[in-house]
Amino acid sequence: MASVLSIILPIFALILAGFACRKLKLLGPEAASEINRMVVWLCLPAMLFEATATAVWSHIWQPGFIWVYILGTLLVFIGTLIWRLRKSGDLADASIQGLSASYANTGYMGIPLCLLVFGDDGLEPALIASLIVICVLFALSVVCIEVALQGEKNMLRAVRKVALALAKNPLVISPVLGGFWAVSGAPLPESVHSFLTLLSNATAPCALISLGLFLAHKQSGQSQGSVALVLLKLFLHPLLVWVLAFWIFQLPPLWAMSAVLLAALPTGTGPFMLAEFYRRDAAVVSSSILLSTVGSLITLSLCLYWIETIRQASGM
Repeated sequence: MASVLSIILPIFALILAGFACRKLKLLGPEAASEINRMVVWLCLPAMLFEATATAVWSHIWQPGFIWVYILGTLLVFIGTLIWRLRKSGDLADASIQGLSASYANTGYMGIPLCLLVFGDDGLEPALIASLIVICVLFALSVVCIEVALQGEKNMLRAVRKVALALAKNPLVISPVLGGFWAVSGAPLPESVHSFLTLLSNATAPCALISLGLFLAHKQSGQSQGSVALVLLKLFLHPLLVWVLAFWIFQLPPLWAMSAVLLAALPTGTGPFMLAEFYRRDAAVVSSSILLSTVGSLITLSLCLYWIETIRQASGM
């Protein structure tokens, strides 16, 4: 519990800082949206580009782990999307809520937690999961939202509009450009690397402060449905990954345990960033992030106890 608490406390502190700044009127009512826009247009694209441009593909090519984490994550995302779409009929909101149920906080929490539990061997699965969450799941959500926002009835025109919108979207184009850079084999110039690192490091703090600002003026009663998303994230997601990792793909123990631990993480700030960026109702997803982070104190502690039991039984 103490190890999990030490990783979660800074998250709460940043949310509380944003909350306090709004309540004390140090930042105005538009601050949450403006800070979030900075994250979406500058910080997160820099992180996506740097992550893909500097990735050593020979190190992260682990087909079994990749399939397990992608399938487990997409099953939760698609299942939640269909469920919410049938209830609301709004593809954009359903996509954001599907993201809330499947978007694990692999970067801010997953990497330090895996290093704490598995040592240096835990870094690779955490990095792979982060790339999957940010580059695959996030991009898929953006595509669904862009499709939902197009009112064009002609199919060819609609496809053209969606393609154009995606080509202008920094969250889609930055990892694509980073992938092309990685394929070229050219190293990033030191000055460019430093610039991207500075922006990347600001992503999580700014997103969490923006979340706190939003929560400070959120109206009560607007977050119905967040508990269901939290249950899906903290219980269904790791359960599906556990079945895939241990029973279907039968991954090596370290990779199987890391996959389950990474799936058990609470919801990251990605869904909130999209909700704010696309001017959708962010009340449900903001509550989901907060509640899942609180709930993960218990679920992650149980997960760590389970991992320790397996390691002792197998002599790892």
